[in-house]
Amino acid sequence: MESVVDRFLRYVSFDTQSDESSSACPSTPKQKLLGAALVEEMLAMGISDARMDAYGYVYGTVPGDPQLPTIGLIAHMDTSPDASGRNVQARIVAYEGGDICLNQGKGIYLRERDYPNLKNHRGKHLIVTDGTTLLGADDKAGVAQIMAAAQTLLAQGGRHATLKIGFTPDEEIGRGADKFDVAGFGADYAYTADGGPVGQIEYENFNAAGATVTVHGLNIHPGSAKGKMVNAQLIAMEFQSLLPVQQRPEYTQDYEGFIHLTGMRGTVEDARLHYIIRDHDMERFREKKAVMTAAAAFLNAKYGEGTVELDIRDSYFNMRSCIEPCMYVVERAKAAMRAVGMEPVEVPIRGGTDGARLSYEGLPCPNLCTGGENYHGRFEFISVEDMELCVKMLVQILTGF
Repeated sequence: MESVVDRFLRYVSFDTQSDESSSACPSTPKQKLLGAALVEEMLAMGISDARMDAYGYVYGTVPGDPQLPTIGLIAHMDTSPDASGRNVQARIVAYEGGDICLNQGKGIYLRERDYPNLKNHRGKHLIVTDGTTLLGADDKAGVAQIMAAAQTLLAQGGRHATLKIGFTPDEEIGRGADKFDVAGFGADYAYTADGGPVGQIEYENFNAAGATVTVHGLNIHPGSAKGKMVNAQLIAMEFQSLLPVQQRPEYTQDYEGFIHLTGMRGTVEDARLHYIIRDHDMERFREKKAVMTAAAAFLNAKYGEGTVELDIRDSYFNMRSCIEPCMYVVERAKAAMRAVGMEPVEVPIRGGTDGARLSYEGLPCPNLCTGGENYHGRFEFISVEDMELCVKMLVQILTGF
């Protein structure tokens, strides 16, 4: 039986970066290459209904005892646009402490002083990159762990719940649940395997929105611009200056939300700012959107109506209200964690998962740890031992009745 690590190392060789500028589903066709490989692998394992739909979603079933709940396990195949996922050079390091040289030629080190969480992994075997790409543990670790858990159920036999498997595209750009077939999936409840350090379980996340600010200016030759030129770039900078400094992500933690400027471009004639808005509390979430609306109104009053256009679109909402009526789903996961030697820790997600949207669509779906750390960047890593432990946790969820 193939190990979870061997699966993971194979999956990270696929470049599956999603693209928020694309309106297609999946946003990048290369995600389907991994999806097709997973379907082929599932069929070879004996999952006879394994399939990929036209949108790149992969589904399959491991039948179990019909008297038990039908439980879904979900992970996403895409990787973040924040760092390259092409030509990932993964290797395993026996870690005994100190810094890890990722790339001697480029002088790239994973340093304990920069990432003190490394100290929690002394004595383990860490999977790292060469420091030029992300690793892809978010969320190919979850994909590998679900596949390993499915193969374990098939090999062991015995009494277990029916497992519904779902692998999604485009989670990293907020679209992972857009085309998910909840009714066809057929689970009573589910878990996303898309979390971080071992023991963490998450069932509350940010309320989220995206905002685009478009500023219209007027370009005049600078030699004759007095009283005529309207520089869209400067008005865009003024808009940013009107937002609360302490609500930038670099000043927030835990349950504190933020307004984050993610991109900007401009000329004198036209400028555009892109933001994400996040808060666990719905009232504070609305307040952040109101602050941005007020800033746009102020600038339109100052420079003329229509100078600033603000488009705010909600992305997903805090799943806590959907999970609280069925906390047995959380308790089942916590019991499985304890059974395999983890200490459960409830933490709020400072982000979102497919499970947030799916919970609102009637499929309760907390998020489980996979063991990965430093997601979305070149210093991402995960330990072999933690991956193996997470597989045991998933199997326990499905068998521990």
